[in-house]
Amino acid sequence: MQVRGLLFLLALILLAATTEAGKNKKEKAKKDGSKCEDWRWGPCVPNSKDCGLGYREGTCKDESKKLKCKIPCNWKKKFGADCKYKFESWGGCSAQTGLKTRSGILKKALYNAQCEEIVSVTKPCSSKIKSKSKGQFSLLLS
Repeated sequence: MQVRGLLFLLALILLAATTEAGKNKKEKAKKDGSKCEDWRWGPCVPNSKDCGLGYREGTCKDESKKLKCKIPCNWKKKFGADCKYKFESWGGCSAQTGLKTRSGILKKALYNAQCEEIVSVTKPCSSKIKSKSKGQFSLLLS
């Protein structure tokens, strides 16, 4: 009988402890969070140069926040880091310009960024000729 009472008391203590821990998490979320739902986010501004780690500022009514962000250094600068595109395969090499092109369709605009729906990129044609005989070896017998 005493063992049951002790187990019951232990279960109540554990239940109270987990409930209190849940309340603390909710209170922390309220302190860090905001009731405002209509945030306007600016572009990612790198800390130095034109790529790398940086921050973006957001405003909502009279509140403002800064979030960490990153602009990839190999990213196409004219598109911005907040515009994500799905690109098709590279086209053939133009003999007139020495360039090949491909276009991309907007897949996602992060932080309500203003992005172009369709973009086009070019790059120089490769002067190397790729061989299609990968995996084939020739053996020389002596």
